[in-house]
Amino acid sequence: MPFPASHPALDRALHERGYAEPTPVQSAVLEAEAGRDLLVSAQTGSGKTVAFGLALAPTLLGEAEKFAEFGAPVALVIAPTRELALQVSNELQWLYAQTGARIVSCVGGMDPKVERRALERGCHIVVGTPGRLRDHLERGSLDLSTLQAVVLDEADEMLDMGFHEDLTFILEGAPAERRTLMFSATLARDIVQLAKTYQKNALRIDTVAGNASHADIEYKAIRVAPNEVELAVVNVLRYFEAPGALVFANTRERVKHLTSSLRERGFSVVGLSGELTQSQRSEALQALRDGHARVCVATDVAARGLDLPDLGLVIHAEIPVNKAGLLHRSGRTGRAGKKGVSVLLVSYTRRRKVELMLQSASIKAEWSGPPSADMILENDRKRMLADPVLTAPVEDEDMLALGRQLLEKSTPEQIAAALIRLYQQKLPAPEDVYDDDRMKRQQEIGKNDKGQPDVPYTDFARGGDMVWYRINIGRDKNADPKWLMPTICRLGHVTKRDIGAIKIFERETKFEITQEMQAKFEAAIALGLEEGVKIDPAVKPGPSEKPVSRWDKKPGAGGDRPEKKPWKAREEGGDKPAWKPREDRPEGAKKPWVKREDNAPAAEGKKPWVKRDEVGDKTAWKAREDRPQGDRKPWVKQDDAAPAAEGKKPWVKRTPNDPTPPGKKPWVKKPAAEGKTPWAPRSDAEAAPAAAGDKPWKGKPKGGDRPWAAKDARGKPAGARPPYKVKGPR
Repeated sequence: MPFPASHPALDRALHERGYAEPTPVQSAVLEAEAGRDLLVSAQTGSGKTVAFGLALAPTLLGEAEKFAEFGAPVALVIAPTRELALQVSNELQWLYAQTGARIVSCVGGMDPKVERRALERGCHIVVGTPGRLRDHLERGSLDLSTLQAVVLDEADEMLDMGFHEDLTFILEGAPAERRTLMFSATLARDIVQLAKTYQKNALRIDTVAGNASHADIEYKAIRVAPNEVELAVVNVLRYFEAPGALVFANTRERVKHLTSSLRERGFSVVGLSGELTQSQRSEALQALRDGHARVCVATDVAARGLDLPDLGLVIHAEIPVNKAGLLHRSGRTGRAGKKGVSVLLVSYTRRRKVELMLQSASIKAEWSGPPSADMILENDRKRMLADPVLTAPVEDEDMLALGRQLLEKSTPEQIAAALIRLYQQKLPAPEDVYDDDRMKRQQEIGKNDKGQPDVPYTDFARGGDMVWYRINIGRDKNADPKWLMPTICRLGHVTKRDIGAIKIFERETKFEITQEMQAKFEAAIALGLEEGVKIDPAVKPGPSEKPVSRWDKKPGAGGDRPEKKPWKAREEGGDKPAWKPREDRPEGAKKPWVKREDNAPAAEGKKPWVKRDEVGDKTAWKAREDRPQGDRKPWVKQDDAAPAAEGKKPWVKRTPNDPTPPGKKPWVKKPAAEGKTPWAPRSDAEAAPAAAGDKPWKGKPKGGDRPWAAKDARGKPAGARPPYKVKGPR
């Protein structure tokens, strides 16, 4: 389908650039009603910049061929990052070149004074980042009074980066009758809410729904050992040999390390991260565009909007945080109808996360092991034989004459071998990498309907045959499994799963390696270890070899508390003297208690201490079974009706009227409390008569004044009725 006509000057610019057919998003935008607000959802790399550039032409130019004199801007384009803003500015420069448009970019990292002078001279279109645009608005150097259109490119990314407040400030400062175009990779809830607030009757265009994610991108998931990610990056770059490649890492430090490592191996590489200045970032991207650099190692700062020519390969050296990060990273390749490859380097610890991420993004990736050195060399042979230099006609006579001279002095085989040698010298050497067979076996056994393995998968190989080794690091060097295991993995090119038991002794540590990885482990340590580190084969620790715990060591200087003095047994004359009697104690004062030894002499006036045992003078109390008959038995509580013991009087409860027994004090009546009559035992015959006007005494109520009287079984006064009798069974 040919490009639909939009504006004569823009049509000529598209023709000169070689645009023959529009992309889906460009067709949808050009078919929309002129002057209407648009809310567009489109994949990255789908030509959105050209799409909104064409959509702005009727609003900004109308029927005019060119723009009028410079003044306040008539269009404002907001992008999330400096690189994307500069890229949009460059795209609009060639698209509006024949209209006489003046475009000014305002981004962080550039000199604000230069931007301020450019705005004062006048312009038609301003492209910038939210923070710098707000700064110019607050300082009064940016005038939005004549604004006719506002474009928000990658709106979802701007909200994710925390620019909501800045966007609100800019949009509220623009004229209410402006036209607003919003482009986003996804139409999330916050994007829709922003559109409802600042757009009027917007036409919603969704070019993503119903289409496969990045149909021009081939996804590959490569199994790697956790400690061989860097080697896998080298082999993937060598295997595909793309004109341009982008390697993504998650941190700035990782970007520095990968950039240095690839440069050391002979790759033409540049780094790109947020800590670089704007000029350094621009130089890195320009080197990639010019072909001076073939590889760019970057953080997610390069994941949005960057359009790099001939970028055929994206490598995820570290797994992206989420699905959106995966799509935006991969979207740097396979742009504008070109094919591209996105490679994820997956260790066994990240396998499940990557599977879920690919599933949620509806991406089918091809799983395989890392390219081996033999595969790379075979590809090199094929590429060399297919090199157009070998088949191109030679028209230079001097070159032909030199070729004849070489044939006279050397055989064709020697010349061909020298040519191959020169060809291979330009290529970095491939690395020897290891394919993690566990992940391969996991994929071969298949999965059930729920996506779980049909056969249980063993995470650790410690149940198989193991081989013992020792390393000359022990408790004397503060050895700890937390850092010993990563050290062993790094030195021996093995993974955590290949290590079994670890036993730490005073001056060395013994550990197990699976027999399956024995050959690889010994080959790795044969290449050389760190200074002062030595690893040798060992035998299994015997019962007499007891590992040393970190709590077994005495605290002393050089440990976690170097300021503490070393521990030593305390002696007399040491740092603190042993206890001795106080000289200032007054005479006759009690001396402190001292434990008496068995052979200590007895104190004056005391019997010597003897350890008590069963045959001693006294024993612990127990029931005396050996007591002779008739001897006194242990005390037992005597019942009232118990017969008197031999030679004893029977036990009788004493009453106040009983005579006082010999040796006992006479019974004395307790004095009555103040205001009360003294107590005396009362019989029924001595019951007090009822007070005048009162009934005879019954049960005295609590706190009442009536005298006490005995009650019968029914609670009635005695003698009122016959006593109650319990009847037998009816």
